[in-house]
Amino acid sequence: MLLKELSALSSPLGDQQLQLLQQIAEQMSPQQFAWVSGYLWGLSQNQSVEGGQLPVSSAPVATQPAGRLTIIYASQTGNAKGVAEALEQKAIAQDIPVSLFSAGDYKGKNLAKETHVIVVSSTNGEGEAPDDAMELHEFLQSKKAPKLNNLKYGVLALGDSSYEFFCQTGKDFDEYLSKLGAEALLDRVDCDVDYEADASAWGDAALHKVKETLAPAAPAAQVAVAQSTSAAASQYTKQNPYQATLVTSQKITGRDSTKDVRHVEIDLEDSGLTYQPGDALGVWYENDPALVDAVLAKAGLNGDEDVTVDYETLPLKQALISKFEITAANPQLVTQYAELSGSKRLEKLVGDKDKLREYASATQIVDVLAEKKTALSAEQLIGLLRRLTPRLYSIASSQEEVDEEVHLTVGLVEYAHGEETRLGGASGFLAQRLEEGDPVKVFIESNSHFKLPEDDTKPVIMVGPGTGIAPFRAFIQERDNRDADGKNWLLFGDRTFTQDFLYQVEWQKYLKSGVLTRMDVAFSRDQQEKVYVQDKLKQNAEEVWQWLQDGAYIYVCGDASRMAKDINDVLITIVEEQGGKSREEAEHFINQLRKDKRYQKDVY
Repeated sequence: MLLKELSALSSPLGDQQLQLLQQIAEQMSPQQFAWVSGYLWGLSQNQSVEGGQLPVSSAPVATQPAGRLTIIYASQTGNAKGVAEALEQKAIAQDIPVSLFSAGDYKGKNLAKETHVIVVSSTNGEGEAPDDAMELHEFLQSKKAPKLNNLKYGVLALGDSSYEFFCQTGKDFDEYLSKLGAEALLDRVDCDVDYEADASAWGDAALHKVKETLAPAAPAAQVAVAQSTSAAASQYTKQNPYQATLVTSQKITGRDSTKDVRHVEIDLEDSGLTYQPGDALGVWYENDPALVDAVLAKAGLNGDEDVTVDYETLPLKQALISKFEITAANPQLVTQYAELSGSKRLEKLVGDKDKLREYASATQIVDVLAEKKTALSAEQLIGLLRRLTPRLYSIASSQEEVDEEVHLTVGLVEYAHGEETRLGGASGFLAQRLEEGDPVKVFIESNSHFKLPEDDTKPVIMVGPGTGIAPFRAFIQERDNRDADGKNWLLFGDRTFTQDFLYQVEWQKYLKSGVLTRMDVAFSRDQQEKVYVQDKLKQNAEEVWQWLQDGAYIYVCGDASRMAKDINDVLITIVEEQGGKSREEAEHFINQLRKDKRYQKDVY
């Protein structure tokens, strides 16, 4: 009866379609009819599914809210993606219709169709948007961005307070969405490196607000599972690492080198862990017990005091070994300790943000505590400290080459402080405290933003000074095992040829076999005037431009603060001069390479 009434109205359906619909409806039970109604409603709401095709779960009919939650993540190393995926699972468990997108896969104009959006964003380098978020970030600032008066949103920002532009991309998204008329569901939270607890609490609060503001509607099929873009994950994760075994930690710099760089091999046998060139290995480490004793002494504690961490009560010394960051200082710790200790020097630093960041980045926690010895309670001490977080190392091997192993190139962080030596937490653990055969907890952190081209005929240019060479060892092993036809150009730099030429014999082998087409090296201290990899790029500007014209992909790995910026400036200059473009056109060209994934960076 209903369909006959519809046919009398102005309908977008033809007579034949209405008749077919009538025949199907007459054969349905009321429950089936309601289910199909909900399914069609789900299809109409999911404009992003190609061709309108959407698989459905067999969930029973339930009253669903009008609208849906869309979660967009902007992630460089995978942290924001992990948080977004966990939030998506919580939403599904609460029967909230939800879609999950990488910022790189989301069309900005679709925001005008959304009712509820949560953005989980990290920040790349010096306040830059992650590669996958560049286009959306630019779109929201442009005149093409739509008014969003009907949108409710939330932003969770991830970052590192040691950097000047802490959580800048998250702050940007919050500002842009607000200016376009969207209403914030709750205040943005800016999370530091130990983000898990804050991110989880904010996510719970955000979902509560979403449920409050989604209005009930007609029965609808459950489509949230089908909309998810999450891939099946390994059973071993950051939260549940695999206990692997150290095979070797071999020094690969010369005896007279001023740096200690290690080639580290770890056995993954029977773990089932897989990785691709460009991925990173997360390493959970333990702090040096001797450093723990020094920190305790500065705080006037013996380490036997009980503390509670994650609902577990344990001795303070054990907590400092395995639960807290006790090497690298940060501006918050310095600020808090200045207040606790009353140190005039620290109080003066706190008043100058630039000097505070510089001091914190160059000073370990034990030396901050030494500025003015102050008796602390166990709770005060751990209240100063960040939670221990794993270190991520670019993987230096292809699994096609090494099978159930993973290789790393680890530079030992080591410097003198007075008569004492300071070591990095994770690098000291891998290079000095861990013995061959010892267990080490690891997990794979995939990196979709640093990957070889799928087309093996494409040429690649790799720029990796120092330990930035690591992923390119994996790239070359992979291209060799795949018999890739594309040309490979490697630019490597370090201090001296005789002491710091990492993996020299391997590169010579690959040059001889033809897998490595070309290699340019820059050893800064082998001549009076220092020469760096960016200088080598500049000297070969014509060839770089020709490779780019031939479709080359360019990769940069290493220091973010100077090297990566200098490389970027040189590339813009090369495009400007060799391509006959204005500065603005050259910058646009380089940005387009990034958007096309032909210019990828793994910097830290």
